[in-house]
Amino acid sequence: MGRVAGKVAVITGAASGLGLEDARALAREGAKVVLTDINAEKGREAARSIGEGALFIQHDVSKEDDWRRVIAEAERAFGGVDILVNNAGVVVLSSPEDCTLEQFKFANAVMSEGVFLGCKHALPAMKTSKSASIINMSSTASHVGYPIFFAYSAAKGAVRAMTKSIAIHCQAEGYPIRCNSVHAGAIETPMVQFAQGRAAEKALDIPSGVLPPGALGAPADVANLVLFLASDESRFITGAELVIDNGLTARPAP
Repeated sequence: MGRVAGKVAVITGAASGLGLEDARALAREGAKVVLTDINAEKGREAARSIGEGALFIQHDVSKEDDWRRVIAEAERAFGGVDILVNNAGVVVLSSPEDCTLEQFKFANAVMSEGVFLGCKHALPAMKTSKSASIINMSSTASHVGYPIFFAYSAAKGAVRAMTKSIAIHCQAEGYPIRCNSVHAGAIETPMVQFAQGRAAEKALDIPSGVLPPGALGAPADVANLVLFLASDESRFITGAELVIDNGLTARPAP
């Protein structure tokens, strides 16, 4: 315990799924955690489940004023921001031909513009940290073609590129801030359940040990990587894209 002791983390989309698992992992290792989500009821419940040192703030990541308020409240409550996990996401099922402009704009407002706004407004607060880390959730959808997730893939590709620019900007300016992207394959979360047409009560039990090809990962698999990137153990890693997909993108075509 204590891998991120004394640090303050802001995690978006933290009412459920990967965001909640990230918040739990960071809190277990000593961080104060600010959970944000558009779903206030689930968000408050999530913060209560973590206990002392957890704060929930209702937050639409596509709104710039919301970002200003979240960073200000995190600073007021805990004295600063050392870790930002841009996790909030949505899934839109549509191909390049079927995708409407409204769907495309919605997906990118949350997952591309939301990441931009998060980084933009967190950077001034994170400059005063001794060692800060931004972790942007991208996806294997930025590496391979998923026509049915067209808008989602476009947004995650933007996150992949933005992450590298932010990392090098922080180095050039002498900021004590690293920035990396995480590219997960299919993880057993509400978003994947929705994409696969499964109800939440049909959640799969992910076994322990090495998983076979095509298996879904567990949220804890990603949270462990996020914890590593948030900690000073990863101090020499910035501008990187870390793929966590059980070999999906490395596997040759059948």
